[in-house]
Amino acid sequence: MPRIRVLIADDELVVRESLAALVDADPSMEVVGVAANVDETGQIARDRHPDVAVLDVRMPGGGGAAAAAMIRRLSPDTRILALSAYEDRATVLQMLRAGAVGYLVKGNPALEILESIRRSFLGYGTLSPEVATKVVDELATQLEREARGAEEHALCARRIQRILDGEGMTMVFQPIADLRHGEVVGVEALARFSSEPQQGPDRWFEDATQVGLRVELEIAAVRAAIASIDDLPSGAYLSVNLSPETILAPAFVGFVHEAPCQRLVVEVTEHAPVEDYEQLRVALADYRASGGRLAVDDAGAGFASLRHILRLAPDIIKLDVSLTRGIDSDQASQALADALASFAGRIGATIVAEGIETIDELGALHALGITHGQGYFLCRPTTVPLAFQIVPSLASAA
Repeated sequence: MPRIRVLIADDELVVRESLAALVDADPSMEVVGVAANVDETGQIARDRHPDVAVLDVRMPGGGGAAAAAMIRRLSPDTRILALSAYEDRATVLQMLRAGAVGYLVKGNPALEILESIRRSFLGYGTLSPEVATKVVDELATQLEREARGAEEHALCARRIQRILDGEGMTMVFQPIADLRHGEVVGVEALARFSSEPQQGPDRWFEDATQVGLRVELEIAAVRAAIASIDDLPSGAYLSVNLSPETILAPAFVGFVHEAPCQRLVVEVTEHAPVEDYEQLRVALADYRASGGRLAVDDAGAGFASLRHILRLAPDIIKLDVSLTRGIDSDQASQALADALASFAGRIGATIVAEGIETIDELGALHALGITHGQGYFLCRPTTVPLAFQIVPSLASAA
């Protein structure tokens, strides 16, 4: 029977020589190389392809974990046995994660070391009693974390499902006004949640994403918003927020066939990643052909919004609140808003400024030729009837 071919790597000469002598004295084993650092370990692994590598965890050049990673790359069939004076949990786990099948503490009896090499060669794991408790504790902790995570996941899924069943979600509407005439031309529908836990809408949709129910929650919110569309004046539109994931989902196809698309604007946020714009354009084709309009939200907040604009050719470009906030005194924001307004004019899109909170911001937007906007200065999110009653006379306010 062929002997087990062993690589020994340790930065201490005495340890290397002692281990080499121990292994060579066993007729079932042979030493094919000794190394004092990570680089030497990798070279021997590459050239000799040992059956088992006995590694110290604190070698020069990156330590045992780096040596183990190198061995796994250069000699994938080599089994790795860690032999170290260190038994702290972090060191043990680092080596096991790096691919070690066993971990022994230096000072173990010679026969135990040889047996561990044999077991490693056969693919069995070996742990010194000194480290076994630490590994078991870590495993117990991990299992507890996983169980707690599964419980939280199930609880979150039940909360979202109750929302989908009609509990705890209402819609409010923020007016979108023509800043030149002080007239409300549309409203943006925003979901509000009264169920526990008390948290913002963004967090509710994030939770829905985590449990695989984002599409269902977004469609439910849109359907709830559309239920109020007959309360809007005939010329006003309803703007709703949908992620690319929902637009690409089969549920969106059914939604398009049922919804009054000619009165809708679908907003795609800058923060929503789009992996395939062509696929998204195809998914939106029937909706837009039915008279539905598309808005890119959060324009100016980052590069993604500009890419959305170029690739999706929206009907409406919504300036992010980060641009609107303090625009009366920020020349850089003014310049970017002016550039976006000029670009929108060239492609026939409408600019809507979000987050207007002061009369000075409103005046600056007027001066830049921004024709539409929304924000707390005009009206906070409210019911549909109030949204068309309490917006101030913007022409005189500006």
